Amino acid sequence: MSERRVVVTGMGVLSPVGNDLSTFWEHLTHGKSGIGPITAFDTSEYSCTFGGEVRDFDVTNYLKTPKDGKRMDRYTQLSMAAAKLALDDSGLDVSSIDPYRIGVIAGSGIGGLGTLEDNHKKLLERNPSRVSPLTIPMMIANIASGQIAMEHGLCGPNMSIVTACATANNCIGEAWRMIKFGDADYFIAGGSEASIRPMGLSGFGNMKALSKRNDDPQRASRPFDVGRDGFVMGEGAGIMMLEELEAAKARGARIYCELAGYGVSADAYHLTSPQPEGHGASNCMNMALKHAKLNPEEVDYVNAHGTSTPVGDVCETLAIKRSLGDHAKKTIVSSTKSMTGHLLGAAGGVEFAACALAMRDGIIPPTINLEDQDPQCDLDYTPNKAREAKVDIALSNSFGFGGHNASIILRRYED
Repeated sequence: MSERRVVVTGMGVLSPVGNDLSTFWEHLTHGKSGIGPITAFDTSEYSCTFGGEVRDFDVTNYLKTPKDGKRMDRYTQLSMAAAKLALDDSGLDVSSIDPYRIGVIAGSGIGGLGTLEDNHKKLLERNPSRVSPLTIPMMIANIASGQIAMEHGLCGPNMSIVTACATANNCIGEAWRMIKFGDADYFIAGGSEASIRPMGLSGFGNMKALSKRNDDPQRASRPFDVGRDGFVMGEGAGIMMLEELEAAKARGARIYCELAGYGVSADAYHLTSPQPEGHGASNCMNMALKHAKLNPEEVDYVNAHGTSTPVGDVCETLAIKRSLGDHAKKTIVSSTKSMTGHLLGAAGGVEFAACALAMRDGIIPPTINLEDQDPQCDLDYTPNKAREAKVDIALSNSFGFGGHNASIILRRYED
């Protein structure tokens, strides 16, 4: 039996820079920031007052039964919308497929934080009877995956992976693994996040993780720059439609690229800080290269985790150099978080889409706000302006609190 290959046939993105693929990509390639003052609630007492919000979003435009949106946390709403976009983009008619051959892995780093906050307030200010009976099913981090399956009648493998900011990459990577193993032929996979809430903003803010550049939010996310002072919170969703190659070919699907490799590892070092020498992240990238049967010098582009934190950006630079060796200096790198902010559990999904579109169009999205490059971050980070370059192999990194590392390799599709 020949090896089962996995390709990408559809992508759905909702992000601070756009709620559809074309807008998302246009803004990324033009270096447009989606960061601004937070509008969801009053931030006057917070140390950080800005973030990357998804604007002009109405979940009822994406559901078969619009009223169902009221029974969903915002993170689930975003995931449902992105899944619908990915399915539509793929052109797959799920009614013509055995429902047990279509799986879903949709995760979230934090889950239904808004639902938890709202109902906890009811508990404290009113009484226990005022807490919604839907509190638990709306807030749990696996419910988006279940809701997607129910909306589209998908009975294949279904789960959620929660690995903080590595969540979406792990969801996509494990879907790849299950397709290769033969457990399904199709998978909807990715992540979503909606944690721009009082608890999220104060929690990250009080641990000194967020930028405090309140007077200039669009320039606050500045990966690899000397002036970086923390990450910028974002929200959104990135969901991919993955298919076994022969199944995709049989229906004449448009193929964006091949998902060629996946690596996963743990730093086993610290709650929030990466391993200082980048060993865990490097081992993760090495595993992805091994699965893809690639040599380091074949990597054309790295979409870095690049969160704009003082420690994280240096550690990732060291890890890339460990994995790619001398080729690291020749490899084009960029962090699209400079424009979107950090979408936490959704980050890997939207950055996967950026890699696939970079491959399609031969354009590397820039790292904006890179004005004074940190000497410890000494790679080519595509500062401030997009660049034309052929991309045959792209590597996308996501690293999360708890020391979770996940890397994915995309390859230009060739039959």
